[in-house]
Amino acid sequence: MAMKSLLAAFDPHTVATKALQVRALYSALWLAHNFLDESHDISQELHTPTGSLLHAIMHRREPDAWNSKYWWKRVGAHDIFPELAKYAAELGYVQRGTSWDPLQFVDDVEAARGSGSEGERLLEAVQHAELKLVVINCIRQ
Repeated sequence: MAMKSLLAAFDPHTVATKALQVRALYSALWLAHNFLDESHDISQELHTPTGSLLHAIMHRREPDAWNSKYWWKRVGAHDIFPELAKYAAELGYVQRGTSWDPLQFVDDVEAARGSGSEGERLLEAVQHAELKLVVINCIRQ
């Protein structure tokens, strides 16, 4: 798909805003296909909550939990968190507290990583939902 038609998907936003959204979408799509370096190259240049979120996801997947948490702290309360908490609960993953805690999620992913357990598969499903919500959020904005 050409950049021009991709930008049109983001109407009625300004070209500058659309360009940032398209870059975030590209970063998310690179992540979806396990191209961490390509995603990182884009997300580190996006000085937005979504850019920081994508940066945090990429470092969580490397794995680099400390760096991921650094970027999660820069995200703040992202628009996808309420819906992510809902999807995660529907899948069977429930966090402590009343709102989504990405730092706890990083810890939980790290604890389950490589175990081959049911819990690891659950966390992978939550991460898939997370990335889907990021893509939807990029398009909706």
